[in-house]
Amino acid sequence: MLSETLQLTKANKKLSLAFIAVAFISLLIGGLMGLLQTLVRSGTLTLPWGIDYYQILTVHGVILGLVLTTYFIIGFQYALMGKTVGMTVKERKIAWLGFWVMLVGTIMTATTILLGKANVLYTFYAPLKAHPVFYIGLALVIIGSWFACFVNFHQLYRWKKAHKGVKSPLLAFMVVANMILWLIATLGVAATVLVQFIPWSLGYAETINVLVSRTLFWYFGHPLVYFWLLPAYMAWYAIIPKIIGGKIFSDSLARLAFVLFIMFSIPVGFHHQLTEPGIDPTWKFIQVVLTFMVIIPSLLTAFSLFATFEITGRKKGFGGLFGWFKHLPWKDVRFFAPMIGMLAFIPAGTGGIINASHQLNAVVHNTIWVTGHFHLTVATTVILTFFGISYWLIPVLTGRKLTAKINRLGIIQTIIWTVGMFFMSGSMHIAGLLGAPRRSAYSTYSGTEQASDWIGYQIGQAIGGTILFIGILLMVYIFLNLTFFAPKGTEEFPIAEEEKDAEPTPKFLENWKLWIGLTVVLILFAYTIPFMDIIQHSPPGSPPFDWPIGNS
Repeated sequence: MLSETLQLTKANKKLSLAFIAVAFISLLIGGLMGLLQTLVRSGTLTLPWGIDYYQILTVHGVILGLVLTTYFIIGFQYALMGKTVGMTVKERKIAWLGFWVMLVGTIMTATTILLGKANVLYTFYAPLKAHPVFYIGLALVIIGSWFACFVNFHQLYRWKKAHKGVKSPLLAFMVVANMILWLIATLGVAATVLVQFIPWSLGYAETINVLVSRTLFWYFGHPLVYFWLLPAYMAWYAIIPKIIGGKIFSDSLARLAFVLFIMFSIPVGFHHQLTEPGIDPTWKFIQVVLTFMVIIPSLLTAFSLFATFEITGRKKGFGGLFGWFKHLPWKDVRFFAPMIGMLAFIPAGTGGIINASHQLNAVVHNTIWVTGHFHLTVATTVILTFFGISYWLIPVLTGRKLTAKINRLGIIQTIIWTVGMFFMSGSMHIAGLLGAPRRSAYSTYSGTEQASDWIGYQIGQAIGGTILFIGILLMVYIFLNLTFFAPKGTEEFPIAEEEKDAEPTPKFLENWKLWIGLTVVLILFAYTIPFMDIIQHSPPGSPPFDWPIGNS
């Protein structure tokens, strides 16, 4: 394959490692905040020095949900693009510029949160108001990420121009698909931050339209989940097969799944707003239907992955109904961690179907069930896959070896993470079904009938959070070891090949104009009329936002 003849240069490795280093620093900070939250909610800890619970909640959500994921994804994708289509000096300079813009924005945002000037949670809903620097920093993070989008687009464009008529490398195709999704989705949050929140926080606007801001946020907020998830899919589709000694089941199926994710993950934000007034129920129903369309590429992925596992196992001579499954390389952490993430996606996906269902959503909406769902999807499926990627990617970037000792520690870390998440996410799901609220430090509500039921599960969350923090400390140690202390050597950059007799990939799957055009049509269909209704029928300046809860 053309993609495997390329080598990552030292300069390219340094770029990717810079992004991933910020991600692991974020893991440590955000993980500590998560541990403190579970201890506060269980009643076993009172925060010292006047620290507010919602301050650590905001740090946890922003640092892990936005900073860690975005930095790791961009660093990983730069490595994939450098390996498959290469990177020019000019592209690398622009990439570094994007890194510094993102870093400045991250520091600005984090500083305001740590100073208690932005206790507005991960979703920063109005009428909660943060210091203007929080929103400006957030805007810089988004703008900096757009540098990465355009660098990746140019990398593939340059490669296609030099290889006319040749199918693009699968991983390069996947990276570009994910960045198209990210660019389109972030237009919503960029619009609400630049047009609404920054003028409002600076005092240039007295009021803010809450429903507009929430709608623009969730236009971004739902595809954000797939921006997290698609890099994991890249590893599942094109890297795990190489690790297990197999080949990609179907290049066409993989590309089709990514195209469908672009189209059906963006125009569905209303399913996060099912209980909100001001949005016509018909449009909520339409977006719920569109939400369920994303199940198709998810099932395609499950079929493709397990077909790869079975075919590989049977080629190696493992017979019986499940012989192929038992003989997968369970002792190789590069496979084990992502595989546990895949298996966790089964209950995570089921919970997602419940959250997106109009009637069932009414049962769990704004309960801690939703938080438990996020911890199964992002904090288990995605993060365990990112950890699995790190075991080979960091040695590739640092010129070191994945030793047998670190491999064993990685297996232990994965087990610790799985056990911790079983306690924490499981407790959250059950407490949510009993009505325990999310986003609240006072989830015991002493004096209520439910308090005795909830407190046991809050303790379960604290136990799970403690176990998870041990897993975080171990993962940070592994990162430091693979970066600075592991023996020097050469580690494989595992990219799987197609089967030799695979069917040719249809050319229309690489017709970006077609897929972007269809996506825009779906977005306009799903949002134009209801958004016009929201703007026209919202009372002017309604409601007033000089309430005490508007932090400044």
